[in-house]
Amino acid sequence: MKYFFFLAAVTFILMASCSKNPYASRKESENLVLSISDNDVLSYRYKTMPPPEGVDSAFHRSGFIHPLKTLGGHTITTIHPEDHYHHFGVWNPWTRVVYEGDTIDFWNIGGKQGTVRFKEFKKIGDNTFSAHHEHVVLKHLPEKVALNEIQTVKITELNDKAYVLDVTIEYQTTGSDFELMEYRYGGFSIRTTKEWTDANSEILTSEGITRENVDGSLAKWCLVQGELGDGYGGFLLMSNPNNYNHPEPLRIWPKEMHDGYIFVNVCPIKTKDWVLKAGNTYKLQYRIVVFDGEMDETQAKSLWNSYNQQ
Repeated sequence: MKYFFFLAAVTFILMASCSKNPYASRKESENLVLSISDNDVLSYRYKTMPPPEGVDSAFHRSGFIHPLKTLGGHTITTIHPEDHYHHFGVWNPWTRVVYEGDTIDFWNIGGKQGTVRFKEFKKIGDNTFSAHHEHVVLKHLPEKVALNEIQTVKITELNDKAYVLDVTIEYQTTGSDFELMEYRYGGFSIRTTKEWTDANSEILTSEGITRENVDGSLAKWCLVQGELGDGYGGFLLMSNPNNYNHPEPLRIWPKEMHDGYIFVNVCPIKTKDWVLKAGNTYKLQYRIVVFDGEMDETQAKSLWNSYNQQ
């Protein structure tokens, strides 16, 4: 059954300013959990997650979001899938980086060239947190931090079927340029639930492109939804107009790859290099609307227009 969203900006404002605070956060031994009206919707992993038993210990990581859930309790992310043990829910490493004359891969951590780690929390609120991540070169000893990242996450309830997840990523180099070389994937990504395959899910972009030919296309937003248990739900991922190389190229697996599973990557360096100069700060921003039910193109456009006008 299709759920119709209340998309007017005034609705968003009213929900955000409601006198009764629906938000809560709690710090567990390994995760920071954010909830809306007693429904856990997001877990941020700040302790190192070991790989599954029998898998190379190189596939361990911290500083990612999983599980990401709908308000109805459906999980829409996965980590350590058997086809890509280096995939971690919602995460954002870079793939081909030239740093101090050497090329480092912070994405494919099985190669032991680089990784991204949680260092510390800068802020924790009822519906938000800021975490300091370090992009660490492992290829040479001693290890060296090549890039500092402050990732700020905030959730805001839209209605009883949907909420907004805003992610702001600020990068600052540590003394040398951090040169992101053109590559087919890298940056902000979501590895979705194993429940979704090409048989029970759908993808639509701001340019009207579907999964059949979405890989490599440019998009302001990307809508992903499908069957979840006995229900339906998904997310709308939007790239901020101020992001580098916006509208950003997409890396989304064609449906014939990897058993039809879904991997979504907004990849600003898919078509050109991006050099992060020493001493400067760079920012990327994304908004994700997580929902139960179905969303159509008109609703996605309305949500995008609201985001674009801020």
